[in-house]
Amino acid sequence: MRQLILAAAVCVLAALAGPARAAPADTSAAIAAALGDATRPPTDTERDAARKPAATLAFIGVRSGDVVADYAAGQGYFTRLFADLVGPAGRVYAVIPSALFVYPNIVKGTAEIEAWAVPHRNVTVTFADALAGLKFADQLDVFWISQNYHDLKDSFMGPVDMAAFNRAVYAALKPGGSYVILDHVAAPGSAAEVTDTLHRIEPQVVRREVEAAGFHFEAESAILRNPADPHTAGVFDKSIRGHTDQFLYRFRKPAG
Repeated sequence: MRQLILAAAVCVLAALAGPARAAPADTSAAIAAALGDATRPPTDTERDAARKPAATLAFIGVRSGDVVADYAAGQGYFTRLFADLVGPAGRVYAVIPSALFVYPNIVKGTAEIEAWAVPHRNVTVTFADALAGLKFADQLDVFWISQNYHDLKDSFMGPVDMAAFNRAVYAALKPGGSYVILDHVAAPGSAAEVTDTLHRIEPQVVRREVEAAGFHFEAESAILRNPADPHTAGVFDKSIRGHTDQFLYRFRKPAG
């Protein structure tokens, strides 16, 4: 009898918590269609070999109808792919932190995203400071930040209070939602300023900070790892640019 009562209680709690987001489904056909979209500019397709988007998108797990934030969206490389994947029933928020407007390529890229988003009504481009940009009209299924988590720690970005940032991401996601981070690997024991000098960060630093906000570490992918990277050059150095050692982590907000 006691076991039956406990089982019933578990069922009730699960129902109250709402459905958990399932593990990434097989979206290979949708991903292939997104990558083959004729509206992708050459500046995107030329980067495909280095970015390995098919495997990256499969790991992220974006699906039709999802609500996705592309934080520090840059020139819109992933924004455009996400827009195809979520379809007309979904939404993509391309977030441009205002501090990044010190970079001419971001100004140019932002103008391109805005123009591209006009006929793509499932895309919303937002501009705000680092923390204000984490407020959305809808709760998110996926929050994505690519090669910019390290920037949040630098003086030109504030620096950002990372505990507050990760708590805000947690609040923005639906129960069971995913927080996915891609960034350049720093050598173990690197000084804190390596985020500014080399534009790298230690993966264990990211994991510790994100888990402190309540996220569960779910998976990592080695698709962009490069053991030949000596981790001593800046990511824009021509000796390593486009071939840096990169980590890809997926965290999950608990469903309960």
